[in-house]
Amino acid sequence: MSARPHVLVVEDNKTLRRLLEYRLGKVFDVSVAENGERALQAVEVRTPDIIVSDIMMPVMDGFALLAALRADPATQAIPFIFLTAKSDDLSRQKGLKKGVDDYLTKPFDVDRLITRIGQIVQRSQVYQTKLNAKIGRDFSDRLLPKEMPDEPGYRTVFFSRPKEDGGGDLFDWTRAQDGSYLFTVGDIMGKGLQAKFYAFSFLSYIRSTVHAMLRHTLSPATLMTRVNEMLIQDAVLEETFASLLIMRWEPDKNRIIYANAGHCRPILVTPDGPGLVEYSDLILGLDPNTTYEDRQLELPPDSALLCYTDGLNEQVTKSGAMFGEAGVALGAQAARTTDQPVHSLLSWLLRRSEEPQFGDDVLVFWLQRLPNAEARAA
Repeated sequence: MSARPHVLVVEDNKTLRRLLEYRLGKVFDVSVAENGERALQAVEVRTPDIIVSDIMMPVMDGFALLAALRADPATQAIPFIFLTAKSDDLSRQKGLKKGVDDYLTKPFDVDRLITRIGQIVQRSQVYQTKLNAKIGRDFSDRLLPKEMPDEPGYRTVFFSRPKEDGGGDLFDWTRAQDGSYLFTVGDIMGKGLQAKFYAFSFLSYIRSTVHAMLRHTLSPATLMTRVNEMLIQDAVLEETFASLLIMRWEPDKNRIIYANAGHCRPILVTPDGPGLVEYSDLILGLDPNTTYEDRQLELPPDSALLCYTDGLNEQVTKSGAMFGEAGVALGAQAARTTDQPVHSLLSWLLRRSEEPQFGDDVLVFWLQRLPNAEARAA
């Protein structure tokens, strides 16, 4: 797919239509239509970034085309320029009142037309980028918890920083009646608002599944299997894939029981050093017959469990390679004994990164068993 803006030229004069296609085609992707009706058909096939249209045309004129586009929510925001021989003030005022972005009269300067197209498309893209970022931040706020569990002898820290409009990272937790906690850390495949939308829908699945099944099971593997079944059966989320880690934390037993559907493997950092939490199964959404296993690990005194999304291990180092699990583990080891472990971890990674900021969303969950019985605020 070309990164050049797509311009739809609507002109009934064949010679002028071909001239515009040739000259504008040096800068933009150009498609053409001979009247308003054909233009609407072309827009249904591919939405242009801007339309340059004549007014006086057979079948459907430029005013009728503009009115049809503005009446449809799917097309009403497409930038629109009139390029016409109608130079009278009445027509010009009519066009501006209908919401055109510019009104140019024939004969015209092609270079000026190219400049105006570029300016209008750029302005539209800036507005769209800001709008996407605002919507993305709103999705992110709704996807993430406002507080964390507070248990004696433990420290829980959560951090999330979306990149621009962000992707599909999600995190959630709930407390069961027996005093244990269920954590979910996931990543929906994809970037931008689409991934955000799917993450929002997917998180709803997880929440509803967990709450509906809590009376019957606390098994992360059973919950994971049910979420996978629901994801595959849902027509809206068809062909949506996600990695997910579900963990049950039992603070009174210093134990974690988990099931992992293709998510970044957690890192357990002890005074003896870091180690990967092994076992990861197939990601969600691929196979309705996938079953998952419950695995468990003990949290030794003065140890920390690090869960994260791929924005950390795929961060590029100064040498040009990714940090990978091993690099993240080294950063976690350096952060374990600090007062602000997540801040220390991220700073450690950035000091060794090619760029001074992260290239993707960052989501980190840090669960630390303190060396003494007294809990500290996160």
